[in-house]
Amino acid sequence: MPYIGGRNLEILFSAEEIARRNRELAQQIAARHLERPLAVSILKGSFIFAADLIRAMHDAGIEPDVEFITVSSYGSGTKGGDIRLVRDIDSDVAGRDILLIDDILESGKTLNFVRELMLSRGARSVSIAVLLDKPGHRKLDLNADFTAFECPDYFVVGYGMDVAHSFRQLPYVARVLDAEE
Repeated sequence: MPYIGGRNLEILFSAEEIARRNRELAQQIAARHLERPLAVSILKGSFIFAADLIRAMHDAGIEPDVEFITVSSYGSGTKGGDIRLVRDIDSDVAGRDILLIDDILESGKTLNFVRELMLSRGARSVSIAVLLDKPGHRKLDLNADFTAFECPDYFVVGYGMDVAHSFRQLPYVARVLDAEE
């Protein structure tokens, strides 16, 4: 059990498990036959997952365009709040197949916000890929099209996800044992 930055961690999903699931998700996405999708990574938490998934998509024969959007709902704490658009994408989405990539689907508010934004701009379709799904926290009727793992009801870090801007660099997903759940 790692002890990093004064916190006890329990590894839930190893780097090897994540890499395997990224390859499987890329194959599932390829089976959808999207025409040169626009992959939109929701920053900051999804940046590592998005990079690895996009490379796996390349290996599966998909050549997406890539964009980044920053939407904030957490700040530096562990509880979600109001959603605000911090940085928008530059691309025109009209008539495009969009693949939203996010680290975790909990309440559904953030992903629904970005999904509705893309649809309002004329996207042909919007699919959602998430590393982790916490269905017990859902506030909206929203599900991901592609999910790597269902996550227990824990506060997690690593593989891009943080607590107070720490732990993003970890190559695995871990539960913070001394965090408020």
